[in-house]
Amino acid sequence: MTEGKARHIVLAARPHGRPQPSDFRLEDTAIPMPRAGQVLLRVQYLSLDPYMRGQMDDRKSYAKPVPLGGVMDGEAVATVIASHHPGYAEGDIVLAHTGWRTHALSDRADLRKLDPALAPVTTGLGVLGMPGFTAYGGLRVIVGQLAQLAGARAVGIAGGPAKCAYVQDELRFDAAIDHRDPDFSAQLTAACPNGIDVYFENVGGVLWQAVLPLLNTFARVPVCGLIAHYNGVDKGDGTDRLPATMRAILSKSLTVRGFINNEFAEQHYAAFLREVGAGIADGRIRYREDIVDGLEQAPAAFIGLLEGRNFGKLIVRVDA
Repeated sequence: MTEGKARHIVLAARPHGRPQPSDFRLEDTAIPMPRAGQVLLRVQYLSLDPYMRGQMDDRKSYAKPVPLGGVMDGEAVATVIASHHPGYAEGDIVLAHTGWRTHALSDRADLRKLDPALAPVTTGLGVLGMPGFTAYGGLRVIVGQLAQLAGARAVGIAGGPAKCAYVQDELRFDAAIDHRDPDFSAQLTAACPNGIDVYFENVGGVLWQAVLPLLNTFARVPVCGLIAHYNGVDKGDGTDRLPATMRAILSKSLTVRGFINNEFAEQHYAAFLREVGAGIADGRIRYREDIVDGLEQAPAAFIGLLEGRNFGKLIVRVDA
């Protein structure tokens, strides 16, 4: 980076289906100067998350669309390099909504200081951040790992043999099924001989179709994402599968609840940090990160995320 210059990535075009590299543009800009009540942040790590795909479309959603030419949205771990705010000093490490950029100004009250002595700061973007809290807020536990600690049998679904081995061997799930295997539905049925009581839905598509007939009466389905549909609905064989879903909801008395993680923040966030932080410290909860170097690599990494190419929480090391 040129001395005195910052960089950011903007939305250059709205994608039609799968995002393309040309939908993003890397730009140079001046490093901003903080005013009274502001801090200047240098971004260390940027989180890439599936919800960002929805912000690239110009449609109403829970997250405001990014305007054409606007900086892509995102949360980051950043260092305070100048402060005119009484609550922050130079050198503080914070969790901040900076967007895809190297430098940012902030006067937000929701900046959260991170202590690297307690946990690696990147965990604030993953297992101790929004993704982890999404699971905790949806089930009051981290899906699978803490479900096991509460006495449940945990079956994971992942893409590819390596990820399945990690889920079962490292995360200690009772079983892990490869959704890319042609025999996926049969394998899932065999792994759930007594049916499914809770299914944490963040994919949709063929995974939902395989899970649906296995759901038990009174099963609960928290829905936090539908990544299989973010690039547009696959036409498949043209079969309308909504009637089967609605029939199962009725006949099995299913509870299907969509949610956004911040709905539970006031009630559960402090307990989440305390409980999950303790689980990480004593090894009961394990996690994996996939770190890519360089802000300029963010578009390709994000496109890969939507295709399942990452192995762990996807993070860009901006300050590389």
